[in-house]
Amino acid sequence: MLCVRYVYARTSRLPLTEIDYFATEKMRKNRYIQIVVLLFLLCLPATVNSQEVPGPDENIPHLITFGRQGGETSWGDDDFSQTFFFTIPKDYKDPFYIRIYDADIGGKTDELNNFWNTRMVYTIFGGKGCYTDPQAKGIDPSGNYKSGTMLATRTFGMDNKLDERWFTFGPFNPADGEYYPKFSSNVFKIICDGVSGDDGNLYRYALSRRPDANVPIEGANAFTYEYTFRMWNNNDTSFVSHIYPYIDSGCIYIKQRNFDWDSDGEFVVVSVERKGQSMPLSGEDQWVDDRMPILDAEIGKSLDFRFYKRRGDLVRNNNVVMTVENQYGENLQFFSAPIGGVPVYKPRITVRPKK
Repeated sequence: MLCVRYVYARTSRLPLTEIDYFATEKMRKNRYIQIVVLLFLLCLPATVNSQEVPGPDENIPHLITFGRQGGETSWGDDDFSQTFFFTIPKDYKDPFYIRIYDADIGGKTDELNNFWNTRMVYTIFGGKGCYTDPQAKGIDPSGNYKSGTMLATRTFGMDNKLDERWFTFGPFNPADGEYYPKFSSNVFKIICDGVSGDDGNLYRYALSRRPDANVPIEGANAFTYEYTFRMWNNNDTSFVSHIYPYIDSGCIYIKQRNFDWDSDGEFVVVSVERKGQSMPLSGEDQWVDDRMPILDAEIGKSLDFRFYKRRGDLVRNNNVVMTVENQYGENLQFFSAPIGGVPVYKPRITVRPKK
């Protein structure tokens, strides 16, 4: 004969079996654990996703590279190539992966010109000279820009299996990068070249500890010297894009250059010392440049380049290019996770004695 013992819950007069009671207690504990985990995730710093390119602080939908057929630059790509660098902290010893979102050319995300005929080559480099070769830091795909040791490469055309999905390169050994003491990191390079066709390839990168998910590496980052990207197809004020050039010591002034902005909106620079300085934007298939002096408080920090879309008639599919150099003509880096954090203007308050 089966005997069932009863216990009474504190909040009810109805009897519960012992099995029900312990099941209820387990559910309470699980709910408590879920709340703790949720609070932990909410408290994580913004840099937890910093190895995505574009980064979350940049609010940029996609990178873009066009096929070089015909040499047409009015679509918003001046050289049909884009180079990014990833920095892996020297203390990180585990394998890692470089992932590409929508690596193919065709489908929902990419930009069609007549018919899909474009091929892109992604190549990953490490080893000596990967970063320190002077031509690796250039803004033109010429000379020895593919310096270093080739670690992986693949050519993509139209592939429905990859449309709006992630493709993964790796695993890679951090020691196979080029160690750069100033960053205390091993540096890797990825180049996307539009080798044929004339369509626009819109894509994103992620650095990850895992091949099947974007799991960030603490302290890692990504940067480029020439940023080619897509603006939002939305001119609401919440769709403001940002990029963050880093101002190193010894910088007296910068010269920004931007290409094919189609006069689409406003370009404003913000820093800890600058509330908002307007800079010129280029027209259709044109370059424009301007100089800006650097203030003492901006040294060793990032600037915030903010791009506001033009109100009124929407400029769609606006692809743009941006570079920055110092007074010596040295190109400056745009970091996906801004060094020193997103700069916030700090007004100086002067206290005057009351007369």
